[in-house]
Amino acid sequence: MRTPTSIAGHPLHPMLVTLPIGLWVFSLVCDVILVTGHNPDLWFTVAYVTMAGGVAGAVLAGLVGAVDLAALPRGHARAVAWAHMTLNLVVTALYLLNLWLRTGPLESMVMPLLLSLTAVIILGISGWLGGELVHVHLVGVDTDEPARRAGRRAGTALRPDRPRDTRSRA
Repeated sequence: MRTPTSIAGHPLHPMLVTLPIGLWVFSLVCDVILVTGHNPDLWFTVAYVTMAGGVAGAVLAGLVGAVDLAALPRGHARAVAWAHMTLNLVVTALYLLNLWLRTGPLESMVMPLLLSLTAVIILGISGWLGGELVHVHLVGVDTDEPARRAGRRAGTALRPDRPRDTRSRA
């Protein structure tokens, strides 16, 4: 099922989610390094910046995903998409809370680290649901694209309103 937010048959949402996922997972890595005591000022700053970048990327991916969700027909795929979106909103809220906690004086890194760990676990569950949308329900998969590409390679466009000329051109 093609999605409204596609470019050249490729859905945008899966492309955009790589940014917040990567940044948030890396911010967790930074937090783990931070609690070991290795250059804490650097790793605190890097974790903070990657979290903020992840939130910005999540907003963009979420807007595109919301457009795709609105286009889904009622049914199981739409219910899975709602659960996927809800979990991603929870993850984004956890990272916003995490950022807010880091703006003031921190007595301990326990709470920010737990927030990051919890958010990444929920993000993994949400990613599983996103994978179900693509691989089981074929959301964002244009099943007609291979035939269109084959027609372009053969020098003819497949059009349902006109039969294809199969005579040889000798």
